[in-house]
Amino acid sequence: MEALRCLPGVGPKSAQRMAYHLLQHDRPGAERLAGALGHALRAVRRCARCNNFSEAEVCALCSSARRDASLLCVVESPADLVVMEQTHAFQGLYFVLMGRLSPLDGVGPKEIGLERLLERVADGTVREVVIATNFTNEGEATAHYAAEMLHQRGLKVSRIARGIPVGGELEYVDIGTLAQAYYERRPA
Repeated sequence: MEALRCLPGVGPKSAQRMAYHLLQHDRPGAERLAGALGHALRAVRRCARCNNFSEAEVCALCSSARRDASLLCVVESPADLVVMEQTHAFQGLYFVLMGRLSPLDGVGPKEIGLERLLERVADGTVREVVIATNFTNEGEATAHYAAEMLHQRGLKVSRIARGIPVGGELEYVDIGTLAQAYYERRPA
């Protein structure tokens, strides 16, 4: 039960229900879950180009010849990348920060990989960076900081348009709203 409580949104009662269910009714499911988690921990790493989770050195998106390498979308998390992909609106490549700036929590530029982002755009292939961080205070601060860094390197920087509720997070926004926000992006 304690192990299940590490999951977001799982409190003591939910953890108890899950543990008892697996032990009483689905021991093979518990073994599949344990095996899948073990495999993921051994096999999944960060893509060398986009920082997303991948089993390969370079993920399938970064390896695709059909993607526009001159266009890079910066997102906070792998879940945000998945939602952007579901819109079918963005055809470029991605960079996943794996977080957002939060000085009060001790999360600065180094903790979210902004140095890796600068390395990613340094080869001259990327012409525009679309910043698609959440419209929270931390997401806005991250977008502003990243935009300033990227502008200093002569890159065109745009920000996805609002349309996503203030305080909302990309992973919970409907696909149509997110697609519209991408189409109406503006300079950062």
